[in-house]
Amino acid sequence: MASILDILNTDVGKQLINAASSKTGESSDKTATVLSMALPVILGAMKKNAATPEGAKSLNNALENSKHDGSILNQLGDLLGGQQVDSSLMNDGAGILSHVLGGKQQQVEQGISKVSGVDSNAVAKIIQMAAPIIMGILGSQKRKDNVGENNIGDLLGSVLGKNNNHDQSLITTLLDADGDGSVVDDIAGMVLGGSKKKGGIGGMLGGLFGK
Repeated sequence: MASILDILNTDVGKQLINAASSKTGESSDKTATVLSMALPVILGAMKKNAATPEGAKSLNNALENSKHDGSILNQLGDLLGGQQVDSSLMNDGAGILSHVLGGKQQQVEQGISKVSGVDSNAVAKIIQMAAPIIMGILGSQKRKDNVGENNIGDLLGSVLGKNNNHDQSLITTLLDADGDGSVVDDIAGMVLGGSKKKGGIGGMLGGLFGK
C-alpha cells in the first residue's frame, strides 16, 4: 500500500469516519482530518516501540492474538453500526493506545486537537475507535505475508507507507515534543503545508471528499 491514509478512501475508512463522526458529533471532514494525523502517528509510535527486541516481541504477540487477525475488518458493520459503538472495540482501543503511546497519549491528543479544531475528548474517542482497526490491518498483513517477529519493523514500514519527510516530521513532533507550546505551530505548518488557511488539510487528504 502507498500509505495508511489510503484506508480513508476505502469502505473500511468510510465506515470508521461515519461512525466516529456520529459518536462525537463532529463533521465527517473534521473526523477525517483527525484520522489523517492520528493514523501515521499511531503506526509511527508502534514502529518506534518495535525498534527494540522487547517491543517487537510484544507487538508480535499482540498481532498473534486472534482478536487482531484482521477479521475485525469484516465486522465493522456490527461493531460500528447502530446507535452505540461496540464497547469491546472501545475497550480494546483504549488498551492499545495506552500501550503504544504511553505517557505521550494526552500530548498527542491535545496536539491533534489544537490543529484540527476538534475537542481533545472527541479526538480521544476517534483514535480509540481507529486503534483496533489499525491492529486488524497489521494482523491481516502479517498473516498474508507470513511475517515473523524479526520482521515486524518491516511490516510496520510497509503499512505506514512511503511517507514523505513532512509525515515523518509530524510523527516525530507529536511523539517527541517537549511541550513548550511551539509544537502546535510546528504541527500546523506540517499538516497545512506551511499555511494555516482552512483549505490546506483538504489537499493533504487528497480530495477525499471531492473538495
